[in-house]
Amino acid sequence: MILCVGEILADMIGSNNGNAFCYERKAGGAPFNVACAAKKLGSAVGFVGAVGDDVIGEYLIGFARGRGFDYTIIDKNNSANTTLAFVDINADGERSFSFYRKNTADYLLPQVSDEMLKKSDIVHIGSLMLSEEAGRKAASELCERARKEGKLVSFDVNFRSDIYRDTESAVKIYKQVMKYADILKFSEDEAEIFGWEYVESLTDKLVCVSLGGKGSMWRYGGESETVPSVRVMPVDTTGAGDAFYGGVLSGLDGLRKENWTKQKLNEIFGFANVCGALNTLCKGAIEGLPDKADAMKKMRAE
Repeated sequence: MILCVGEILADMIGSNNGNAFCYERKAGGAPFNVACAAKKLGSAVGFVGAVGDDVIGEYLIGFARGRGFDYTIIDKNNSANTTLAFVDINADGERSFSFYRKNTADYLLPQVSDEMLKKSDIVHIGSLMLSEEAGRKAASELCERARKEGKLVSFDVNFRSDIYRDTESAVKIYKQVMKYADILKFSEDEAEIFGWEYVESLTDKLVCVSLGGKGSMWRYGGESETVPSVRVMPVDTTGAGDAFYGGVLSGLDGLRKENWTKQKLNEIFGFANVCGALNTLCKGAIEGLPDKADAMKKMRAE
């Protein structure tokens, strides 16, 4: 099972509607998106997160219940608000974010039970919580528990410059959690921020780098490969990296490290690229997620 822990929030996606600029509410949050993607592909999935005691929080709890997760805990915090991310999309479908996170619940996470940890194969942790001390503590403690139980730890960098005072201090914070990870996911821009020399030094980890329309790259054990994607005309790239990463984790779930061969990783990343590409054909991070049959059909058609 893939256990995803971290932010669940509302993506407020902006668009011009006549004389008004309107925002459409969509469920989001990188680890929640990954959970939805992996579940849609047929994996056993759990999700742990937190929302505020408000109308947005109620909406997200109801939405999560409809995803069919095998295990779900979403705390409703009556002293904090639900996190919002305002999203603007340009003519090419590329998006930019602005977070509303003052006194929000996303990093005030409930405890993962020992029983649920034992049932998990991969523990995937989101990064938004790292901007707050409580979130950093929760992430480090969960990573340590997961490693002691022999579980694979996954971490998505998902760097957001607007929630940190400066990039240098943020990178230091990230690296404290990244040291626990067996599987790391960067975007191409994030690899630039951390430095390719650093990324290439992580030979003991499976490093996944999403490259947008160019596909993705994996690095592991001193080897690397760039795997091309399929061509699509994107409507909205929100959540494309999460859909891709959900495909990667689904492929790795239950697969022992000794079986992370070049051939197998190329196969997993090729499939994951299709998942990411197909997800750009709808607005929002979740509604366009493909199931396994749809992704395989697209692969065969290329």
